[in-house]
Amino acid sequence: MSQIDMWNERFATDAYFYGKEPNAFLVRQKSRFSPGMKALAVADGEGRNGVWLAEQGLDVLAMDASPVALKKAEKLAEERKVSLRLECADWKAWTWPIEAFDAVVAVFIQFTGPDDRALMFERMKRALNPGGLLLLHGYRTEQLAYGTGGPKAIENLYTEALLREAFCDMQILELRSYDAEIEEGTGHRGMSALIDMVARRV
Repeated sequence: MSQIDMWNERFATDAYFYGKEPNAFLVRQKSRFSPGMKALAVADGEGRNGVWLAEQGLDVLAMDASPVALKKAEKLAEERKVSLRLECADWKAWTWPIEAFDAVVAVFIQFTGPDDRALMFERMKRALNPGGLLLLHGYRTEQLAYGTGGPKAIENLYTEALLREAFCDMQILELRSYDAEIEEGTGHRGMSALIDMVARRV
């Protein structure tokens, strides 16, 4: 089964696998957003984060490789009475816009190994306008002990040192490691080892 087939199967229910509510890290960053900002939601799945950004008045492009997920994102946007643009594409094959966004939001995108991750990070950076913000949220390596969501491959998980090195060419505004109880649908549930980063393109 291909990775896209796996995601399509995971999302092929009426229930939202990661829930309909936005990620808590993203909500905590609300003050960084203002209406009219252009935002890219990377691998946004069923749309919970892209729709929330649209609710804040942002001009949102949500991309994901799963057409099943994006159908649900469209439905969620209709429910919340907001509009956003949806792009069905594999991130590696997608022609990433250059200097096109004021914010790039990447929440739990840890489906790639180190080589592909470096490429993805570079594409996210280049997609930002000068002064634009990258908001990244994911699991730390300690998440393997919790087993409450996320990849099983330790090399796909983050550490502060990894992110400091990967984004050394940006101004890191916030980098925080912590453990917290989360409940995001059935996909992410329970005590989790998390990490947040906000960085500005200089």
